[in-house]
Amino acid sequence: MKIQTQITEKLEQAFSPSFLDVRNESFMHNVPEGSESHFKVVVVSDAFDGQRLIQRHRAVNATLSDELAHHIHALAIHTYTPQEWASQAQAPDSPACRGGGK
Repeated sequence: MKIQTQITEKLEQAFSPSFLDVRNESFMHNVPEGSESHFKVVVVSDAFDGQRLIQRHRAVNATLSDELAHHIHALAIHTYTPQEWASQAQAPDSPACRGGGK
């Protein structure tokens, strides 16, 4: 199973998101073609209501602990409640790779 698919399934199960975007951004880095090592996730969920940003990120990290330990080199996490997302409607772009990106 692809790492991106694993990430998507785990985040859907853990947070029942109203919006979920899992992007493989490995192509932006100096890695072999087809790599699955750099990801960006946007998770919009009622589960984040009343949680501070650090609590949200810890919850995502815990959910993806196996992938982070064995497969993922970098993970950009953007978490929102539906109310926050309604006023923002997009996550920030990832910065350019500073370690020899393409």
